Amino acid sequence: MHRKSSPTVTPEMADQIRLLKAQGLYHHQIAALLEINQGRVSEVVTGKLHPPAGPRQNSLDI
Repeated sequence: MHRKSSPTVTPEMADQIRLLKAQGLYHHQIAALLEINQGRVSEVVTGKLHPPAGPRQNSLDI
């Protein structure tokens, strides 16, 4: 029996995951809506996968 693989999470999906999480949905609810694995949702929420874009810090700042 083969497991159904979770589709690749795109940057657009990651934005949607963060939005749904901010609206108060649980990881399992987001996963069900987007038909992906809960683990992928967790990776996006924690920033391990597709970290949110933010201001980059220059390492040369003194």
